Amino acid sequence: QVQLVESGGGLVQPGDSLTLSCALSGATLDVYAIGWFRQAPGKEREGVSCIAKTDISTYYLDSVQGRFTISKDNAKNTVYLRMNNLKPEDPAIYTCAADLSTWCGKDSYWYTIWGQGTPVTVSS
Repeated sequence: QVQLVESGGGLVQPGDSLTLSCALSGATLDVYAIGWFRQAPGKEREGVSCIAKTDISTYYLDSVQGRFTISKDNAKNTVYLRMNNLKPEDPAIYTCAADLSTWCGKDSYWYTIWGQGTPVTVSS
């Protein structure tokens, strides 16, 4: 059974950094496109970033462009989301998702496998 497990969330202050991890088990990462999503209380889920199966393309939500970086380590079967300069509008449950497609998408419907999420809180 293919599973995704996120980790790395926590409480930070504005301007701090966090690196989220998304570990894939039950399959090899190099056949999956991976997306990161977030959902804050009372808001809809939004696609934050994604990386294509062969790393040939990435996507970033406009509000995180330049602050967040997505990367893959196929040897560790893990995708990372490095988040720098965290802002008060970034807190949410961050969830990673996977799909066997070559390209990645910014919409939820693109993905078939979902993790449980990790919470990120930004507060001074």
